[in-house]
Amino acid sequence: MPVDTQFDRQSASWSVLTALADADGSARHPFVAMMGERSAPTRDLADAVHLLCALHGRQPGVIDHALAHGPTPAAEAWLEEAASAFAEERALLARLTAAAGPIPSTPGQAESEAAVTHQQHALDMLAQSDRTGCAVGAAMALVLDWRAVRGVLDAAATRAGSPIPASSLPSDIDTATLAAELASAPAIERAMSFGAQQLLAQHRALWDLAEARKSARDRH
Repeated sequence: MPVDTQFDRQSASWSVLTALADADGSARHPFVAMMGERSAPTRDLADAVHLLCALHGRQPGVIDHALAHGPTPAAEAWLEEAASAFAEERALLARLTAAAGPIPSTPGQAESEAAVTHQQHALDMLAQSDRTGCAVGAAMALVLDWRAVRGVLDAAATRAGSPIPASSLPSDIDTATLAAELASAPAIERAMSFGAQQLLAQHRALWDLAEARKSARDRH
């Protein structure tokens, strides 16, 4: 493959990931934007933290599964760094969940729990996919989208008077470098994009659920 063509493919791969995160990521969801406002009800922030903890507070999570499930040599170092950093995010989630107190009483609680359990299963399957590139694509999307998720967590921490540690997740430069390396194989590039799309879809579904739960509480 000519050098310029390879460079174009690698640049395009990173552009696809960032475009997916920009278009379909958490930052675009109205509930997430609402939680960033000073007027966001405390119970809604608390509910969001509980839902996030249910989805991403478990170990092993998306990144851990991707690391344990035979990553390519190019992806292993990035996944190790991401897994270590996400352990800190998981600890933050646990602290904020404890500070939030019991999950807010909401109509349809059993259905909500079933929905999150289904999402947990979907993420586990995605992160353990045998399709090379799929799991790491999901992990990269999680890292990219976590900025917006962190906005919700930071708002909850501020409301609770808790310290807000800086995130140590991999930088955009490191993630872009990995995307470029993986993009040298078109099949892996496609699988990576698929994994990213599916992770972002699960995040959108979680925010849809949080929004529906808020509406249910507001009506009662």
